[in-house]
Amino acid sequence: MTVSPRLPPLFTGEWVPNQTDPFDKAVSRAIAGVDSGTIFYSDAVDVLRAALVLAPETSLEEAVQVVYVAQIGLAESLGALAPPEVPVFFQWPDRIKVNGAVCGGVRFAADVSEPSAHPNWLVVGIDVPFLPVGGEPGETPNQTCLHEEGCVEITPMALLESWSKHTLLWLTYYMDSGFERIHNEWRPRCDTLGKMIDLPKPGLFVGLDEKGRMLLRQDVMTETVSLIEFAEHV
Repeated sequence: MTVSPRLPPLFTGEWVPNQTDPFDKAVSRAIAGVDSGTIFYSDAVDVLRAALVLAPETSLEEAVQVVYVAQIGLAESLGALAPPEVPVFFQWPDRIKVNGAVCGGVRFAADVSEPSAHPNWLVVGIDVPFLPVGGEPGETPNQTCLHEEGCVEITPMALLESWSKHTLLWLTYYMDSGFERIHNEWRPRCDTLGKMIDLPKPGLFVGLDEKGRMLLRQDVMTETVSLIEFAEHV
């Protein structure tokens, strides 16, 4: 019997069989016109996969800023549920890092691709492994799962419930105060900020601009890289 998550007001849940990707289901239902605030989820025990459908009232360039909101929601959820000594950070554009290794992240898609276009829908998904994905522990030191990091007491359902609450809270902050507050919360959690990086391209990660675009310095030139480039094609 499937147990329904306890979601906050404004969000409703829709269960998806484990063989179906909740993100793909959310996209197909968004195209068909599902209500904004619907979270599609599976009840797998080895991974949390969930996707939230939103109906933005802004251009895509602004709407994709909710990817940062979803990351903050996930980091705060892990901070609330995991042992206090487990650090959670971000890796631009969409990864979550636990104890310095990648532990899932955020996915997103919309029905438009031009920054100035207004999307009818935006789907933001999360993917967090609880158990190792093949191989022996330690074989992939740059990737991890929650159980390997001492988070054995956390269940996918508990993390989903917590993520929905924290994400709704930060969505409210975002709608009330704009991107600046989100940026101020996100920036200290990004462990590659101010460092030389190789992806998405080599350069010094200077920070984010007021629209949430990466500022990447290469020699004397600084260019911007938009989150939109990392949207999934549907």
